Amino acid sequence: MIATQRPLPPPSPLPLGPSSTVLPSTVPSNAPEHCPGVESTQAGKADACEGCPNQAVCAEGPKGPDPDLPLIRDRMKSVKRKVLVLSGKGGVGKSTFSAGLSWALAADEECQTGIMDIDICGPSIPLLMGLSSSTIHTSSSGWSPAYALDNLAVMSIGFLLPSNSDAVIWRGPKKNGLIKQFLKDVEWGDLDYMVVDTPPGTSDEHLSIVQYLKETGIDGAVLVTTPQEVALQDVRKEIDFCRKVGIPILGLVENMSGFVCPNCKNESQIFAPTTGGAEAMGKELGIELLGKVPLDPRIGMTCDQGMSFLDEYPDSPATTAYLDIVQRIRELLGDE
Repeated sequence: MIATQRPLPPPSPLPLGPSSTVLPSTVPSNAPEHCPGVESTQAGKADACEGCPNQAVCAEGPKGPDPDLPLIRDRMKSVKRKVLVLSGKGGVGKSTFSAGLSWALAADEECQTGIMDIDICGPSIPLLMGLSSSTIHTSSSGWSPAYALDNLAVMSIGFLLPSNSDAVIWRGPKKNGLIKQFLKDVEWGDLDYMVVDTPPGTSDEHLSIVQYLKETGIDGAVLVTTPQEVALQDVRKEIDFCRKVGIPILGLVENMSGFVCPNCKNESQIFAPTTGGAEAMGKELGIELLGKVPLDPRIGMTCDQGMSFLDEYPDSPATTAYLDIVQRIRELLGDE
C-alpha cells in the first residue's frame, strides 16, 4: 500500500499579546498582593509583609540591586555596539555565523571587534576561531581575552576547561555567575563591536545577558534559522522573547539556504522551505531578512581548521552573502 503524505501544516502564529514579565520577578509567587519585592529596603518590614511565609528570610537577606551591575556598566562603557546572535533551534549554524560575522567585522583593521561565547555547555567559538589551545591570563586589571587577530578579542568558557571533551554540568546560578565575570572581569578594551554568541533557546544565559546589560543596552539581535518549518517555529519563540524583554531585532539570516554545486553551478534545496522559509516569515512578522547564506562544504572545513572562510574563499557565493549581511547590519546600526 502506498502511503499518502499529509498536507503540511501552516506556520504557527506568533503570540503577540501584551508583553509579559520575562526577567525574574523580585516578588515571590506566594507573596501577598502588595509585596514590596525582595530587593526593596522595606522587604520583610512593610505592613504588607505581615503574615507572609517569606517575611523572616526577606528581613535578613541582602537588599538592593545587584552590586556588580555598576562594575559591568563601567566595563561596558568602552564597547560601542553589542549584538546578540540568537537561534531558537540548535544546529542551524548560529556559532558558525557568529564567527563569520566577527571575522568580517575584523577584516577592517581599524574596527576593534570582540566575540563573547556564552554557550556555557557547548562552547565552540575557540575551535571556530583557531584558538583551541589558548588559555586565559589574569592581571590586576582582570582577565585577558585570547586574540584571533590583533583586533579580534575572544572569550569563552572553552579556554577555562582542562580539555575540549570535558562536560560543563552546571545549573543556572553558576552559568549566570560566569557570564557576569565575562562582562565585569574581562579586559575587553575599546571595542567597536561585541558579538555575543548564545546557546539555542530562551533560557538562563539569555535572561542573564539581558539583565546584566540592561543599563548599557543591547543594540540588536540577529536571528539565525534554516529554511524548514521545524527551525522557523522555534525562531518565532525567539522573536517573542526579544519583544518581551525589549531587544531590538536587526533581522533574520537564513543559513544553509540552498546548495550551489562548485562544478555545475546548479542550486539544490537541501532543506526545502516548505512554508516559505525565513523570507515568508519575515514578511508575516514585519522583520527584515538580512540575507541567505548558501551551503558550501568549505565552510565546515575552514571552521574545523579555525580559519576565516571569508579570507580563504572570497569568490564563494556564501562569502558574498556574509559580506552583504554585515554591510546591512552596519547600516541598521547607523555605522555606515
